[in-house]
Amino acid sequence: MVQSSILGFPRMGVNRDLKKATEAYWAGKLSQQDLLAEGKRLRLAHWKIQKDAGVDIIPSNDFSFYDHVLDHIQLFGATPPRYTKHNLDPIDEFFAMGRGHQKPQMDQKPAVDVPSLEMVKWFDSNYHYVKPTLQDGQKFKLKSNPKPVVEFLEAKEAGIVTRPVLVGPVSFLTLGKADRDQKVDPIDLLEELLPVYVELLSKLKEAGAESVQIDEPVLVFDLPPRVKNAFKPAYEKLGNLGDKAPKVVFATYFGDIVHNIDVLQSLHNLYALHIDAVRNPEQLETVIGAIGPKQCLSVGVVDGRNIWKTDFKKAIEKIEVATHKFGKERVLVASSSSLLHTPHTLESEKKLDSEVKDWFSFAVEKAKELAIIAKAVTDGPASVRDELEANAKSIQARATSKLTNDPKVKDRQAKITDEMFNRKSPFPNRISQQHSNLNLPMFPTTTIGSFPQTKEIRIQRNKLTKGEISAEEYEKFIEKEIQDVIKIQEELGLDVYVHGEPERNDMVQYFGERLTGYVFTTHGWVQSYGSRCVRPPIIVGDISRPEPMTVKESKYAASISNKPMKGMLTGPITCLRWSFPRDDIHQSEQAQQLALALRDEVVDLESAGIFVIQVDEPALREGLPLRSGLERENYLSWAVKSFRLSVSGVKDSTQIHSHFCYSEFQDFFSAIAALDADVLSIENSKSDAKLLKVFVDEAYPRHIGPGVYDIHSPRVPGEQEIKDRIQEMLQYLTPDQLWIDPDCGLKTRQWKETKASLTNMVNAAKFYRQQYAKAH
Repeated sequence: MVQSSILGFPRMGVNRDLKKATEAYWAGKLSQQDLLAEGKRLRLAHWKIQKDAGVDIIPSNDFSFYDHVLDHIQLFGATPPRYTKHNLDPIDEFFAMGRGHQKPQMDQKPAVDVPSLEMVKWFDSNYHYVKPTLQDGQKFKLKSNPKPVVEFLEAKEAGIVTRPVLVGPVSFLTLGKADRDQKVDPIDLLEELLPVYVELLSKLKEAGAESVQIDEPVLVFDLPPRVKNAFKPAYEKLGNLGDKAPKVVFATYFGDIVHNIDVLQSLHNLYALHIDAVRNPEQLETVIGAIGPKQCLSVGVVDGRNIWKTDFKKAIEKIEVATHKFGKERVLVASSSSLLHTPHTLESEKKLDSEVKDWFSFAVEKAKELAIIAKAVTDGPASVRDELEANAKSIQARATSKLTNDPKVKDRQAKITDEMFNRKSPFPNRISQQHSNLNLPMFPTTTIGSFPQTKEIRIQRNKLTKGEISAEEYEKFIEKEIQDVIKIQEELGLDVYVHGEPERNDMVQYFGERLTGYVFTTHGWVQSYGSRCVRPPIIVGDISRPEPMTVKESKYAASISNKPMKGMLTGPITCLRWSFPRDDIHQSEQAQQLALALRDEVVDLESAGIFVIQVDEPALREGLPLRSGLERENYLSWAVKSFRLSVSGVKDSTQIHSHFCYSEFQDFFSAIAALDADVLSIENSKSDAKLLKVFVDEAYPRHIGPGVYDIHSPRVPGEQEIKDRIQEMLQYLTPDQLWIDPDCGLKTRQWKETKASLTNMVNAAKFYRQQYAKAH
């Protein structure tokens, strides 16, 4: 028979239960015992959901209180010394690596002040992982009572035999980095790390695990030879353990592995190979011809990254390509990747229009889809005839729906001219006019956009949604919030203000709710990092802007401000990438539609007296195809053109900003430059300042604001710490180029820490302003 399997399941729970529990623990409102109990309850509930759906192979160790890579850092004894020296409780040490830890001296206990480890995007998704940070002479040691074993036994006790999931050794090291002031190349630590995997696999076997999923997603990259060559010794060692270890399922996802097909020769001793046949179905035939004579093939046909209902006919056809070659016993039907990137269940959506709801499938529904596909292939279509007919009807209904097509949008796209992609003058001309118009000091200070969203803001927004207050009452409340934010910025001494975004629920959802072509869920939450969840809007049709979206609030803020006010927009690529996009037209077409809508908004903001406008594109790097070549070049071309189309309708005297987070700019610096933004703000506080060297090497002429402190942690950076960061930046950037700002928006922070951090930031900027004024 063909078995069904899931590579991973969402962790948060049906009502974001994990988020609520962890945040209560951090706030001191929930005991550690209760936190651990809630984690166990969620794991058991999720295993039962998958079992009840009819899934044959259910994952364990896919759960994490923060991040699965961070779990492995602690599991392998790779916690950096700056955390271990404080002798924190293991779970507090774990959270310290994820979000930092700051505690004053109390009761003879010394103070603790450690920042979090660097956090970056997980491949081309909007999930963030904590980067393994390794030392010269790094040693690894398996943690006692290893988490994968504990959770396997937990499921086993509940009557569910699971397949534990591990991050593979090559991926763990490749995705890591040397710690500051360390020189180690992580892949050189492979020989040191492998015995820990051997020990862990042995313990899993003793616990009763029949198979184990080892994720090696880096195989989809263009790998340097030293990394590519590491797979052979690693999997000769792990694959030749025989009866001492569970059977190994080697899993890849998010791309094809055809360019690394020779690596498969060294994997023939493994039980099975998993490939993503949603993202790259064309790799199926090549991989079929390359796997071992007795090896099984796991074919990912249910999309782990999007919410559209699986087309059963197409999925079954893919599976049958494999079964015709190998027979049914050597083929697994699987999700393309972990379902971590999808919402929990469609059952929670009571307000979705029934027509579009019929097009969707969330994690719980995808589990059922996998079981249906496996049964259809095993027992024949007649065994699930009703399900196949209902599915075909849904697929056809979506394809022919009037909700997807707007002739007016298509007509406007056809009328785009080359001139619409370019500002009126080059940067030197623009910056001269902007200096005169804005009159900013050296080292200007600003924030990235949002200020803390308090409980009261959320209460009032909820009251509006429920009809408990009128739109007029809500508007008065928002105006008062804006007044308070302006006053705080005046007191802090910032140079370019923002209105604080109190009216916004999410940087993409807010805009999607004001555009045609979008629909929204009420419970479609997806983990972004730690306890942070997002609720991606869903693009179902052609996109346009019926009326201004942000002008009213920005115009009001400017009217009560004595400093330049910055209008805040989310760029076309980020709106696209942080939504669930359509899969029936190319993403470039969707991005262009978004760009035209935003272009109208940018022009309207300028007309309203807003002469600094920030169009955020934190997802630009995330959308970069994982391999170099034509696909990447094409993506960068249409992505850059979409951004430029959105901002190029303004006068030279209006200053265009853009913001990027978690970006490794070396991979696509030419595209960053081609955006032609007047000011870039970038995440930088947890990155080595040497990453800024690319701006020097490429003689980048425009202005840059590298973040001087991490906003993802409640930790307050000291003034001297920020001064030191600025001094580092000045080794690579000129004083005239440098803006001073935090890493990102402050929505998730509390006011006390926000004011303290910004006070130190402004004081540090004033210090350098005075230093350079004396020198010149």
